[in-house]
Amino acid sequence: MKLAYFDCFSGISGDMTLGALVDAGCPVELLRSELGGLDVPGWELTAQKVWKNGMAAIYVTVKTEDASKHRSLSAILEILEKSRLAAGVRERAAAIFRNLGDAEARVHDVPVEKIHFHEVGAVDAIVDIVGACIGFHALGIEKFACSALNVGGGTARMAHGVLPVPAPATARLLQGKPTYSNGVQKELVTPTGAAIVATLCEKFGPQPGMSVSAIGYGAGTADLEGQPNVVRIMVGEVAENTVAGFDEEIAVIEANLDDMNPQIYGYFLEKALAAAALDVYTAPVQMKKNRPGTLLTVLCKPGDTPALTELIFAETTTFGVRTYRAQRRVLPREWVNVGTAFGEVRIKVSRVNGHIRHATPEYEDCKKLAEAKNVPLQVVIAEATRAYEKR
Repeated sequence: MKLAYFDCFSGISGDMTLGALVDAGCPVELLRSELGGLDVPGWELTAQKVWKNGMAAIYVTVKTEDASKHRSLSAILEILEKSRLAAGVRERAAAIFRNLGDAEARVHDVPVEKIHFHEVGAVDAIVDIVGACIGFHALGIEKFACSALNVGGGTARMAHGVLPVPAPATARLLQGKPTYSNGVQKELVTPTGAAIVATLCEKFGPQPGMSVSAIGYGAGTADLEGQPNVVRIMVGEVAENTVAGFDEEIAVIEANLDDMNPQIYGYFLEKALAAAALDVYTAPVQMKKNRPGTLLTVLCKPGDTPALTELIFAETTTFGVRTYRAQRRVLPREWVNVGTAFGEVRIKVSRVNGHIRHATPEYEDCKKLAEAKNVPLQVVIAEATRAYEKR
């Protein structure tokens, strides 16, 4: 399966993505031909090699005679629906625009049906997004992953005036994704670039295991001091020996407690798991003034950090928490039902490259059967394990 990994060390935009895809092997002539299926006149696409801080990259320019800078989401979706684009290209592009429309609607607090795109409603932005989807299709890319994104800083002038970087729609699209700024006072991630990776990428973080067959560099317009203004896209097959395919970024929240009623820990654990925590656990620690204490740790998806932090402050006695990001690798899993003398039990099975690594009876299923049949829990677990092994 072919994978594209976006390396956004200097941000990403729609035209940078197009340039990287051309550099990775998508012919410009193919882009022009396929984009003709949009039935949107008045544009011209050119590509040229440029150098950004000594790094060679492809700079794609879309020149237009477009008089309309404002289009509604429904108008853009209608253009796509009436186009002669391949179905996969049309569906990907529509998904990107819907995601962008939802972000704009949330920023402006209006129904998505009333959203009118400004910069991204112009023909050049439509060509950027649709062209990128044509490039993905042409290169046979089925999966997408992305690095942490360098968003830049400062302010940028947009249709609504001078806005902070990242722009509000960009910030909304990248909520829960790993972002940072290395101090460059410029918009490095545009709403178009953010919409592409936020919509298509399943994982964000380090490069997953892959056999790289093509590398493309797409150039942005500006010249930055101290770094090349390019995005790198690496294309290749997912490595067969990858344990889980992708690493997953999670958030870790910690708090030290030395004055809380022990009865509260179990209650908090249930509340945290109900609030989307991935795991909650405690460990004994020795704290200041030689007090024995408890280290409370909550694992969660990055986007759930604020809600779970608030829950910790509300339900525990801590005055402060620590948060940081971590990478975890999770084995793919599936459920298999087996019949036993006591009833049906689900078996959680994990596989690596088609080989079974673990097969574990579901505790809650075994517990219910043990209580209902009045037999020891370990007997039900052993029976379920034997039933699975006999399959």
